[in-house]
Amino acid sequence: MESLRQQKVNKLLAKELAEIFRSESRSLFGGGFITVTSLRVSPDLSSAKIYLSIMGNKDKAQVFKLIQDQNKTIRGKLGAIIGKQLRIVPELMFYIDDSLDYAMKIDELLKK
Repeated sequence: MESLRQQKVNKLLAKELAEIFRSESRSLFGGGFITVTSLRVSPDLSSAKIYLSIMGNKDKAQVFKLIQDQNKTIRGKLGAIIGKQLRIVPELMFYIDDSLDYAMKIDELLKK
């Protein structure tokens, strides 16, 4: 079970990362629509698992690779924003959240 502090940090990081992806999408990731669907911070707040949904782009794998390549840049921008609230900016680990694609596939199968 997550502590209250973890929950607050989850919300803060998700909000700020969503803003970074919204504002920097065109310049860093070649456009597209990147959404933070879920975020989990470790109990010691040193690492964060971020689940992303990538839409509006044909090659999701390429966009995801760009995100992973820009990990240090994203963490630096995040640190500049939340530096006053957190002592340590968590290590960011990105994962693709394909639950929406899976739900659409199941929905199509059920319609047949």
